[in-house]
Amino acid sequence: MPQVIKIEGGHRLSGSIEVSGAKNATVALIPAAILASSVVTIVGIPNIADVASLNELLAYLDVDVQTVETGHIIIDPSHMVNKPLTIDAVSKLRASYYFMGALLGKYHHVTIKMPGGCDLGPRPIDLHIKGFEALGAKVDYHDGTYVLTADKLVGARIFLDFASVGATINIVMAAAMAKGRTYIENAAREPEIIDVITLLNKMGARIHGAGTNVITIDGVERLGGCFHEIIPDRIEAGTFIIMAAAMGQDVRIDNVIPQHLDALLSKLSEMGVRMDIGPDHLTIGAAPFLTAIDVKTMTYPGFATDLQAPLTALLTQAHGRSTVLETIYRQRFNHCEQLRLMGADIDVEAPLASISGPTPMHGAEVRATDLRCGASLVIAGLLAKGVTTIADVHHIDRGYEGLDGKLERLGAHIWREQVD
Repeated sequence: MPQVIKIEGGHRLSGSIEVSGAKNATVALIPAAILASSVVTIVGIPNIADVASLNELLAYLDVDVQTVETGHIIIDPSHMVNKPLTIDAVSKLRASYYFMGALLGKYHHVTIKMPGGCDLGPRPIDLHIKGFEALGAKVDYHDGTYVLTADKLVGARIFLDFASVGATINIVMAAAMAKGRTYIENAAREPEIIDVITLLNKMGARIHGAGTNVITIDGVERLGGCFHEIIPDRIEAGTFIIMAAAMGQDVRIDNVIPQHLDALLSKLSEMGVRMDIGPDHLTIGAAPFLTAIDVKTMTYPGFATDLQAPLTALLTQAHGRSTVLETIYRQRFNHCEQLRLMGADIDVEAPLASISGPTPMHGAEVRATDLRCGASLVIAGLLAKGVTTIADVHHIDRGYEGLDGKLERLGAHIWREQVD
């Protein structure tokens, strides 16, 4: 039965919480593990709906997955069967497309229907296809299903027209066991890419340049098992930092790599948020006066598009007129309509949103249209007078592990109810 999240706003947050493993790394690490010929152990797996969907796909491929304890899984692909991925689980998450690179790299053949995920406007996978074709694959598309085949994969020089995270990771996986050397130029540099390449190198791959805009892959004949611990989730950390800036008083956030959040922390400092930054944690103080700012989303190390919606909720409380320019997903403003239902003064002419503040927020019935919209509405609910009801919370559960439980420990009045 569907659930809603309800929040009684106006309650200050204090205490400490620990950030989970990175969702955007996890959804690539799990498909990458099937490139191995033996057991891969991963710890720090967040308990989110996307992981459940990935495990469903692994089970369908006859990959043995054992959960040792919370966040600790063992993946054994030694008896895997390369079946067409046309089951419903593919449509539940965008990251199912990582099975393209993994299965193409291992078997030189993959059949998969169009991946799902949040509706953020057009998100074509043409850069992925361009990379696969450069390596020697033939790509056919019929009735919503891709069929990729290759007699052999051979290293190539590939230039990405846009520094796409998904395309970079997918091409790296496909090239890991190709013949010869592959160069990916204008590669994305996100920390999650470094994490995936770290896993692959532990498995025996020969990949250099992670974290730079040129990645070099020397193909190997075989990849083996390994042990790997996932990096902290910088987007979850950023979301809690914004929540603390909105309603906190000395909130400590543990298991953080502050360098991954430089762009956000710089903008919050510009707004007037007080922060104490440690080597692996941050403490956010109360911010009685927030100043309006201008933000432009960019590829890493710029301001993350995944933090645009949460920050927009905070900007409703800043004095003056703030602007948000969205350069990654031009239509990523579904949250603005929902925030307006709660009292926000926001004008949107994509790819630009203008937020005037501060505006008092009030409880309302709203809908999480996507994962980060859901996070934005939770922040608005914490700020609002009265009770906010958020529907379609399955989007939130896709990417945040125990979000409401963590907030409850900080003092938020938040709960779930079943609905028809």
